[in-house]
Amino acid sequence: MATFVYQALNAAGKTQKGTVEAASSEDAIQRIKSQGYFPTSVQPQKEKKSKAGAKGGLAATATATKKKKKKGGSFTIGGVSAKHLTLFTRQLSTLQDAGLPLLRSLQILESQQKPGVLKNVLQNVTEDVEGGSSLSESMAKQPKAFNHLYVKMVNAGEIGGVLDIILQRLSEFMEKSERLKRKIKGAMVYPIVVILIAMVILTGIMVFIIPQFVEIFTDFEVELPALTLWLMSTSNWVVGKLPGQEIPGWIIIIFGPFVIFFGVKLLRKTKPGVAVLDWMMLRTPVFGTLVRKTTIARFTRTLGTLISAGVPILEAVTITGQTSGNYVFEKALRKVHDSIREGETFADPLRESKVCDAIVVNMIDVGEETGDMDSMLMKIADNYDEEVDVAVESLVSLLEPIMVVFLGGMVGTIVVAMFLPMVKMIESLQ
Repeated sequence: MATFVYQALNAAGKTQKGTVEAASSEDAIQRIKSQGYFPTSVQPQKEKKSKAGAKGGLAATATATKKKKKKGGSFTIGGVSAKHLTLFTRQLSTLQDAGLPLLRSLQILESQQKPGVLKNVLQNVTEDVEGGSSLSESMAKQPKAFNHLYVKMVNAGEIGGVLDIILQRLSEFMEKSERLKRKIKGAMVYPIVVILIAMVILTGIMVFIIPQFVEIFTDFEVELPALTLWLMSTSNWVVGKLPGQEIPGWIIIIFGPFVIFFGVKLLRKTKPGVAVLDWMMLRTPVFGTLVRKTTIARFTRTLGTLISAGVPILEAVTITGQTSGNYVFEKALRKVHDSIREGETFADPLRESKVCDAIVVNMIDVGEETGDMDSMLMKIADNYDEEVDVAVESLVSLLEPIMVVFLGGMVGTIVVAMFLPMVKMIESLQ
């Protein structure tokens, strides 16, 4: 029989330390669990060294500490990508389900990571857990990788002794969220690329082609129709030949999107800017409906996952509002939080805010009455995920003919504007 030193969480979520005698580490884990604890670290007890070797032992410890510090991660910037974090969560869930000690699981996952932000984060988390901190406390110190939602769910899993199940639910939640994001981004790539190419071609026509036609018309002194005059003015604006014009139009066309992009980024750094942009986004034709359905699917899945994990309802609503990704929904969920705190219902303030469809509010109302809120929220999320998929496919199929008609109309307008004066020129020559 060997002696093992362990760290574990009790039913209240507090860290407990002690020793246990067992034949193996697996036997030690089972003995600790039988005492009502959830083990986070189980290691064989080291033999005490003699005083003669104490000095050498201290030197060896110092050397090992230095080596450990030298093992620190490389210099990195930015955060952890959602794809890598989702994969890590799935792997940690699998290792915990297999019965491996938490510290050993973290060490395995940290060792197989490539140098980068996630490897550095896992090194720090492993060191904190090894030093006696809980997993959620260690992750809370790494905001580059683990957000508030992630930390709270892990904390709930530790308190309830079901960390493997919570990690599994968290990985499924993250996988579905990433799948939805990929679909929306994939749907937007095609129209954005087509519009950019069209802008480049039209700018080239305005800069290089139209001025040559203008010279021909000027030489022949042809009376120009209004459409041709408008096109010539547009070409002069693009080239920068209009009276009093200081900046050529082609500079605005090229750099304008970048200015708008960074302007929106800066605007979103302020609360009034976020409120205005999110409000406008929800009321944008076509895209507003897609954003609304996506946000409903996200907040219902988040709230359902937190409630099923055992997070208190008030805290779950607060976290859901902070991670909803839309100020309008966050404001509505704050009203829901206040309503629940005062002993009122969840559905009534949500109904008054009018951010959700009636079917969503009614299903939440039924979930409150039956006490099956988490399952009802998950059903809403699944339903809206399907609606978003259909909406994205419909939007893509609708954008293609719209862009063809728009681009065809632009090219047709240029051709007609240039050929009308040429017809008059031919008539005058005859």
